[in-house]
Amino acid sequence: MLEQVIQKHLIDRAKVDPARFDDPALTVADLGLDSLGFVEMLFEIEERFGFQLADPMKFQPMTFRDMVQALETEIREHHGGQLPDLGALSVPSTS
Repeated sequence: MLEQVIQKHLIDRAKVDPARFDDPALTVADLGLDSLGFVEMLFEIEERFGFQLADPMKFQPMTFRDMVQALETEIREHHGGQLPDLGALSVPSTS
């Protein structure tokens, strides 16, 4: 599921506390990402799924779950209704 893939990316790369995702009202702003972290997250999605988001700033005022749903909709629109490789955002282990 796309939500878990994005969560893993944010936990591994942006060091977001995993417990934050338990709150269904969690907003993108609540993630504590600075503007660079926010842009990096969206750029990673664009790069991995092969398209540019039309209006990346529209995601900032959304809840996390609404953002995930909106991203999934855009990904599907650019891939013929399909959600490609969900492992695309997985971060390789650095152990």
